[in-house]
Amino acid sequence: MSNIGKNIVYLRKKNKWTQDDLASILKVKRSLIGSYEEERASPKLDLIYKMIELFDISMEDLVSKNLAETTVKDDYTSRRLLMKLNSNAKEHSIVFVPLKASAGYLNGYADPEFLDELNTFTLPMIAPGNYRAFEIVGDSMLPTPSGSVVIAEKEESFDNIKPTNAYILLSKNEGIVYKRINKVNESEELALISDNPIYQPYKVKYTDVLEMWKAVYVLSKADEMINLSKGIRD
Repeated sequence: MSNIGKNIVYLRKKNKWTQDDLASILKVKRSLIGSYEEERASPKLDLIYKMIELFDISMEDLVSKNLAETTVKDDYTSRRLLMKLNSNAKEHSIVFVPLKASAGYLNGYADPEFLDELNTFTLPMIAPGNYRAFEIVGDSMLPTPSGSVVIAEKEESFDNIKPTNAYILLSKNEGIVYKRINKVNESEELALISDNPIYQPYKVKYTDVLEMWKAVYVLSKADEMINLSKGIRD
């Protein structure tokens, strides 16, 4: 059984490289590094030779051994690294959708290859689950400022919608929006409500909705908080 995927993760993190860093060194796409680490694909022989030379190890070490278990030492840093490697990285990683990718996301939201091209990150306070992070723009959700990053968990059912919660909604006609959502009585429609009172609610049909993500955290710069009553930054 090959351990090459686990070993690539171990050696990359041991060198404190991101997937982008390793991809740049090996002159391949970052998505390929991700697919090797998640064992969705295997590197070709010429790339294996490059990694052997880069990491200064043998073919047997890279392919057959579990380097995380055989080389870990009894110290705090090594044990923490082993714990991270043994965790399910896919469950903890958050795909980041920046503004520049928002237009493409409408077509690629369910395409693994498109999602592999996007950067990912982790947060220690996030429990395992299906999360995504979206960069928002505009003032409709003030006091949450434009440019904030909303970390949201996948919502699978309209029945779970609560009007007190904010959501990232992906729809055919509106694209990506960040709103509070309320179900319209006796109608298969959703009312999208802004926190900024100058914006009027509007409706979308259930059939137009492609994805819903319930906001759980908002990341904003400390100096970007906005005083809504004054309409200016503090």
